[in-house]
Amino acid sequence: MVAKDKAVEMSLFGHLDELRKRIITIVAFILVAAIISFTFVNGILDFLTAPAGKLDLIYTTPAEAFMAQIRLAFTAGAVLTLPFTFYQVLAFIMPALQRVERRTIIPLLIFMNLLFFLGMAFSYYVVFPFALRFFMGFETETLVPLFTISRYIAFVVAFLISFGAVFQIPVIFWFLGRIGLISSLFLREKRKFAILVMAVMSAVITPPDIFSQLLMVAPLLLLYEIGILLVRLTERKRKRQAEKEAREQS
Repeated sequence: MVAKDKAVEMSLFGHLDELRKRIITIVAFILVAAIISFTFVNGILDFLTAPAGKLDLIYTTPAEAFMAQIRLAFTAGAVLTLPFTFYQVLAFIMPALQRVERRTIIPLLIFMNLLFFLGMAFSYYVVFPFALRFFMGFETETLVPLFTISRYIAFVVAFLISFGAVFQIPVIFWFLGRIGLISSLFLREKRKFAILVMAVMSAVITPPDIFSQLLMVAPLLLLYEIGILLVRLTERKRKRQAEKEAREQS
């Protein structure tokens, strides 16, 4: 009994040690990518301000500009190393998965990265310019938009990452359907509630005009339907596998 408890304890400490090593590896990669990104920080900043057209950023404290560039470099490093981070996370949980579930890791990793960067690209090139023009449209002769570098970077980064995260919906549905936590029937039945949530999200995130909100709702609805399709395909595959095993047993 004591030996068994010791084995479990050693196993627990072994998992914690592996987790620690993976976290250290992720941080090291992000740090290296951040250092490299800092050498191109002006170009990254120009890229982020491009949708605003001619925009002069300001800073209100002596160290604000420098610290804002440091944070931008670390953010860029984290985004650039995101595929590696996703891999480390999935590799850590892989031993706890069954053989069938392990087969989904590589496709899951590919789709997670593809959809995340696709969401950021959609936000940057489609939604963000409309939102920015709306907020800058309040300018008058006595009201001049002066954005500090810290606030602008925080706004842009939050906007891009939010869309990148939202675009993970099909992957999340697929994985949950793969392990049997949700079904396509459940998602279809909850479609009305999902559309309501999407409408509320678009009203909060985007400017209060119909066109901008449709730009937000349309891809979300498409992602939801893709998620239902992926879950449905998973269910069909599971059903065929069950029928095959039943025939073999009989």
